[in-house]
Amino acid sequence: MFKALLVEKDDEGKTSASVQEISVDRLPDGEVLVAVDYSTVNYKDGLCIGPGGGLVRNYPHVPGIDFAGTVEESSDDRYKPGDKVVLTGWRVGENRWGGYAQKARVKADMLVPLLDGLTTRQAMAVGTAGFTAMLAVMALEDQGIKDGPVLVTGAAGGVGSVATAILAKLGHEVAAVTGRPEQEAYLRDLGATQIVARDELTEVTRKPLEAETWGGCVDAVAGAMLGRVLKQMHYGASVAAIGLAGGAAIEGALITPFILRGVNLLGIDSVMQPYDNRVRAWSRIAQDLPMDKLDAMVQPATLSDLPALGKDILKGQVKGRVVVDVNA
Repeated sequence: MFKALLVEKDDEGKTSASVQEISVDRLPDGEVLVAVDYSTVNYKDGLCIGPGGGLVRNYPHVPGIDFAGTVEESSDDRYKPGDKVVLTGWRVGENRWGGYAQKARVKADMLVPLLDGLTTRQAMAVGTAGFTAMLAVMALEDQGIKDGPVLVTGAAGGVGSVATAILAKLGHEVAAVTGRPEQEAYLRDLGATQIVARDELTEVTRKPLEAETWGGCVDAVAGAMLGRVLKQMHYGASVAAIGLAGGAAIEGALITPFILRGVNLLGIDSVMQPYDNRVRAWSRIAQDLPMDKLDAMVQPATLSDLPALGKDILKGQVKGRVVVDVNA
């Protein structure tokens, strides 16, 4: 028996989440059984835990879209008992039971070996949010980051925090967008050299283009803010878009800025990344993420904290990364 956060739905369609003891034989099929050390709290987790059920299709369900731990059993030659592993993506925690449990059984293809020098806690301090942030930075690099500050929207959140720290360590001037002035010291400690108030980028303007300001952008918000940011990009610059917290609709015309300035809008999908790209991203994380900044980003949590944290993250009230110790 082991502990897990189980989300259940009653006959009236109402969902509830509680920590329960369940048996290993209830886990889904897979080649690898992992003793989970840590998971995290992401926006999708909030949707899965929430009363509407969000992304969950089948109940009962164990949320948690990522985890890091130790292989306990394996029928796949790539993984042996005692190996440290990390998992992000593959709809784990959405369509398949995820990391909010002391054990998880998954397909071997979903895992990546944890690189030497990274602990399971550090891996989840990075987590899906940090993995996505690195994919966004890599995408900007592939297109070429232009002169001028790199803008990071939603900078106090999980993706934004890691993106800010990575870009700063790589030597870029980082402009961090936040709607919470009290986070300025936190963002500057991560390496931001400029703080941009959210209101400055959500104010409605009818100008088709604005002054060229940003040499690149990691956008975790979308909506009205993304529409405004696109008008301010340097010629040939790129926006790596990874989230829809601000809404799916953007205002703007095709001719501006995409044709007149050649701006690239890059969609970042962290779910179904090929194995080689996942390894490349984790290698870059180990190399380019300033590990001394991780503790400032992290707040600890336990399984029993998750129902409340699921609500907080949907309200935009969670700073940085929430690391869940499933064994605490």
